[in-house]
Amino acid sequence: MLCGMDPTSRMLQLLGLLQARREWSGEQLAERLGVTPRTLRRDISRLRDLGYAIDSAAGTEGGYRLARGQALPPLVLNEEEAVAVAVGLRTATTSGVTGVDESAVSALAKLETSLPAHLRGRVVALGADTVQLGAAGPYRGVDPDTLAVIAQASRQGEQVRIAYRDRTGTTSRRDIDPYRLVRTERRWYLVARDVRKDAWRTLRVDRITEVAPLGTRVASPGPPDPAAMVAEAVAFGMHQRRVIVRLMIPVTRARRFIPPTEGTLEPDGERATLMELGGDDPYWVARYLLSLGCRFEVVEGDDLVEELHRLGAELLDVRATPR
Repeated sequence: MLCGMDPTSRMLQLLGLLQARREWSGEQLAERLGVTPRTLRRDISRLRDLGYAIDSAAGTEGGYRLARGQALPPLVLNEEEAVAVAVGLRTATTSGVTGVDESAVSALAKLETSLPAHLRGRVVALGADTVQLGAAGPYRGVDPDTLAVIAQASRQGEQVRIAYRDRTGTTSRRDIDPYRLVRTERRWYLVARDVRKDAWRTLRVDRITEVAPLGTRVASPGPPDPAAMVAEAVAFGMHQRRVIVRLMIPVTRARRFIPPTEGTLEPDGERATLMELGGDDPYWVARYLLSLGCRFEVVEGDDLVEELHRLGAELLDVRATPR
C-alpha cells in the first residue's frame, strides 16, 4: 500500500501502471495505489484533463486502459528505460535519415535536463566518452516519410509503386512488394519483390524518389534472408569479378572482425576459411587482405597474385632513411 503519497507522485505512479499493462481493473489500481475507488476515479479524471486518453469499461469491477490519444503527453520511464532511450537517441544521430539527426539531438537535450543528477551523469558520460567514427561518404540522406510509408506497407503486406533512380541517374517506375528494410552504416536498403520481373531485389532507399501504396494486399512466396541478401549486394553488387582466398584462421575467428558486407565466409576444415570478395580492384583487395593480419593464400584471382607480388617487391625495396 502506498499510503501518504502526495497527489502528484500518486498520479505519476498511476500513469506508470497504466503504461506498463494493457488493462487494469479499478480494484487492482486502487489496491496498488493504496487509495479508495473514489480517489482513483478523481486521479483518472485529472490525467484526462492533462491530455491522457484513458478508456474506462463499464461493469461491476470497471476497468481502465491508456488509449492512443491525439497528443503526445509525457511518458513515465524508470532509470533503466531512461538510459536505454538516451542510448537510442545517440545512435539515431547517425541514422542517415534526413532531419532525424537534429530531432534526436533536440530530444536527447530535453531528456538530459529532466533526469535526476545521478542519471544525468551516466547519460552525459555516455556522450562524452563515446566516439562515433564517421562513415565513408558521401551519403545521401533518406526521406523519413519514404521510410515510414515503406515500413507500413511492408508490415501490412501491401504493394507500392516507386520511382527509382539507378546508379546512372535513370529513373524508372516499378511495382514492388516491400519485405524488409535493412540498415548498414548510414545507408538504408529495401529488400522487395519486383512484381513485373517476379524476382527479389535489393534497392537503395535514398534512390527512391516517390512511393505510393497501391491498396493491393499480397503474400510474397519464399522471402529471402534480408540481411544476407543486402550483405551480398553490398559486397558484390558493383563488381564484375570476384576473388577467392583461403584465410589460415577458423571461420569463427574470421567472423569476429570481417563484416558480411566485405564478402562471404565459409569454413574450410576446422582451421581455415574460404573468403569470396569483389575483385575488380586488385590494388585495394591486396591491401585489405594484408590489413587482416592473418596468413592467406589466393585460390582464384591471377590479378590479385600479381598485385601482391608487386607490393611485396615494393616492401622489400624499402630502405631506412639515414638521420
